[in-house]
Amino acid sequence: MKQNRTFIIAELSANHNNDFNLAVKTVQAIAESGADAVKVQTYKPQSLTIDIDTGYFAPKAVGLWKGYTPWKLYSEAAMPYEWQPKLKKIAEDLGLVFFSSPFDKEGVDFLESIDIPMYKIASFEITDIPLIEYTASKGKPMIISTGVAEIEDINLAIEACHKAGNEKITLLKCTSQYPATIQQANLRTIPDMKERFGVDVGLSDHTLGSLVPTVAVSLGATVVEKHFIFDRNLGGPDSAFSMEPHEFKEMVDSVRNAEKALGSVDYTVSDKDKNRRRSLFVVKNIKAGEKITENNVRSIRPGYGMPPKIFNEILGKTAQINIEKGEPFTNSMIE
Repeated sequence: MKQNRTFIIAELSANHNNDFNLAVKTVQAIAESGADAVKVQTYKPQSLTIDIDTGYFAPKAVGLWKGYTPWKLYSEAAMPYEWQPKLKKIAEDLGLVFFSSPFDKEGVDFLESIDIPMYKIASFEITDIPLIEYTASKGKPMIISTGVAEIEDINLAIEACHKAGNEKITLLKCTSQYPATIQQANLRTIPDMKERFGVDVGLSDHTLGSLVPTVAVSLGATVVEKHFIFDRNLGGPDSAFSMEPHEFKEMVDSVRNAEKALGSVDYTVSDKDKNRRRSLFVVKNIKAGEKITENNVRSIRPGYGMPPKIFNEILGKTAQINIEKGEPFTNSMIE
């Protein structure tokens, strides 16, 4: 990650719709949009749930995934393992970082086998301390989403990384609603997280549009992650809260402009600008021997005369030479 440059991640997630060619086209569109990285998810249904349709695992009655059992949802959304090394090669050839969220040790081992450069822990996995420890033990940078985490959960996740000898941690402020409203963003949490936990902080965003990521960057976010879809009309589990290519490109441009606007801490003033400020000028002809008064010397623009801060010191002093109206006032005129 480059200093002072937001690391922008396009989350492919389930937006491949079980079509490898669509996944490839999506990765290509991600590269064209200006993203720095493409992230996928590495799991099988059994990584997340069990195959029954009763009780806690019954079909969802409301919401975006109404009618789906968890098993059916994750079966449909999962990206086949055999795609991932192929997509990694395609992404890297396009200049993208390719990485993933694992959901069990098997997923971590698979991702290690294809030399993933970093890992993301999803919001709902933040309490799986053994998974975090195992993933962190690989020594790669860790990005941890905090959408359903309390302070203690975040502390435990960070401690798990430290226990594994891993200090390369970025937390993501996240609202785990799909989609989330702007009012739910609570972006003031970002600087608080940076101070409270002593790590880099970014944003995993599920709102619609570019406003929330842009504001997050102005508050110090070092990472922005958004779901990316080739075309929302294709449908799929994550389509409703994913950005199409032109929308993602607009967000990238907005973030990059925010970075330019933030700039750096700078109190310098150029000589040209200094001369645009006020200074002391002779505003009425003064003869040698006359006193300096508020009537013949004033503070006006531009800045080629003595600074106004000495005005009271020169009042009442005697001009040593004839001075014409319009001359910048200097000490030599009264010495």
